[in-house]
Amino acid sequence: MAAANQDTTRPQNTRSIMGFLQAHAPFSNMDDDHLAHFAEHATLRFYADGDVVLSAEDGIVNRFYVVKQGRIRGERHNEKAEKTETTFEISQGECFPLAAIIGERPTRTLHRATGDTFCLSIEQNTFVTLISESEPFRDFCLRGVSSLLDQVNQRIQTGAMASIGSSISLSTPLERYAHRNPIVCSPDLPIRKAVARMHENNVGSIVITDDSRHPTGIFTLRDLRTMIAEETCTLDSPVRQTMTKNPCCLRAHADAFDAAMLMAEHHFAHLCVVDEDNRLIGMVSERDLFSLQRVDLVNLARTIGTATHLRTLVSLRTDVSRLVDAMMAHGADSGQVVKIITTLNDVTVRRVLELNIKKNDPGIPFTWLTFGSEGRQEQTLLTDQDNGILFQTPEGMTEDQVREKLLPFARVVNDELAECGFTLCKGNIMASNPKLCLSDREWDDWFVRFIDASTPQNLVYSSIFLDMRAVFGPKEQLDELLDRVSTRVRKNALFQKMLAGNAFQRKPALTMFRNFRFVSEGKKHSLDLKRQGLAPFVEAVRVFALANGVKSANTLERMDELVEKEVFEAKDAAAWKDAYSLIQAIRMRSHQEMLERGEELSNYIDPDDLNQLDRRILRESFRQAQRLQQKLEVTYQL
Repeated sequence: MAAANQDTTRPQNTRSIMGFLQAHAPFSNMDDDHLAHFAEHATLRFYADGDVVLSAEDGIVNRFYVVKQGRIRGERHNEKAEKTETTFEISQGECFPLAAIIGERPTRTLHRATGDTFCLSIEQNTFVTLISESEPFRDFCLRGVSSLLDQVNQRIQTGAMASIGSSISLSTPLERYAHRNPIVCSPDLPIRKAVARMHENNVGSIVITDDSRHPTGIFTLRDLRTMIAEETCTLDSPVRQTMTKNPCCLRAHADAFDAAMLMAEHHFAHLCVVDEDNRLIGMVSERDLFSLQRVDLVNLARTIGTATHLRTLVSLRTDVSRLVDAMMAHGADSGQVVKIITTLNDVTVRRVLELNIKKNDPGIPFTWLTFGSEGRQEQTLLTDQDNGILFQTPEGMTEDQVREKLLPFARVVNDELAECGFTLCKGNIMASNPKLCLSDREWDDWFVRFIDASTPQNLVYSSIFLDMRAVFGPKEQLDELLDRVSTRVRKNALFQKMLAGNAFQRKPALTMFRNFRFVSEGKKHSLDLKRQGLAPFVEAVRVFALANGVKSANTLERMDELVEKEVFEAKDAAAWKDAYSLIQAIRMRSHQEMLERGEELSNYIDPDDLNQLDRRILRESFRQAQRLQQKLEVTYQL
């Protein structure tokens, strides 16, 4: 049990506490306001030699500690040796217990004072505030589970590549990044020796290969931290017992963007580069790809995906905006950036769902659907919610009974997503709407009516629901549903023509004399880059894609597949893709400028605010949209 009846006082001299903290990481990198918040909420407590500060019997950890004077010893009982062993020592300026407070669990290690010891501590709510609002504090807390591993990380960071350089873009082949002759070992090598080999070569990972140099596993510092924290094996165990099996591999001709998206989606920091025979030729880490003002895609995705509080997710939205700035500065094109934003949005949505399931599991398996621009993986920083739920009705229950369980859950998720910056849909296209929380049978019936009855409202819905994707939950039922929908659309020529006619009405912002056509509502003397710029491409391409069995939902990918099916000429598609991407790039740059000015995001832009080159680009891009619509007009005899 922890020591009882200790003298507890609130530190009176905030400045002296801040001065102490500023001498130690991560506090040395924190803003004064955040340090003051820590100092004002901190409690100073004295522990005599041998006093227990924390133990497993205390339950879930609810305080975060910093050693101000003295030392803290970590103890664990070795059942095999029948004795208590010291696992670590924490000295002045060091923090504990990171893994337990972040994981909201009891500590697995008894923390005991060595000599007269003073510790500053803050309650969990103060800790959550700091980890949400202070980037240096958050980075530190999420990086490691002990001071020893922090030091190893710092050595690796010191020798790591500082920047990819302005001459290298996300389209550069991986062979330009890959570290040749990566450090490898056999599956039977003891973990102790594998770590020593990593340390000697100043790297953060080691690849386990077979006799033919095919990668069979990878062992990283993250695996080492997990092994130590969870005590899964000892340092003398063979590395195969704790390695990550079947490591992700990419061919040398794949580009940096492919690697970054793969890392972000699966939350890992290293991948193997292989030749055509799957033999290891190099390694690429997230640090090789990005060093962007301490915020990079893979790390940000991992931080979002492991957040333990909604407040943390809300605070991370500003990091997404900063990442977009950095990505564009490092050569990402608009198509890559919207996929990056969508990937981070997906991770955020999944984490909100996971946190709510943890708090209040509805007990019914479901698939969380997303529609529209999110379904197409084309979201920008200005986004609202278009989502729904697909479920299979459990035996013994009716569909209405399932909805009774899922709808309250969905309502909470929609509200929390709104707090994260995904504004509530004004048209109520959300999972909390009973009409969009449906069984697989009901969704199928809905699409049958939707396609057979081509009403004006259904044609409006087509721009939303025909671009559908699963973000969370099983995908098999959705894949089967979309296959049936695709078959019905291909067989229904009347529905295709109605879709084409509706798409043809979405006129680009250009008159027949190549002057700009301004919006008739909203901001005067403005263009709507979404409705007048992107939508003509999106909706026309969707018609051709559905009519020709293209399964991709992304507009640029649909164009590529339509070229493969010889529906589009390659030169035409290239011009349309460039035009679409240029409008998207101007739109995203406009959003970034609005954020810098503290303005509410919108899709409106005054062409007089653009330079001459940008105005020329817009005119040519709108002209390409007109050409695409002309093809639609001829194909469907509109």
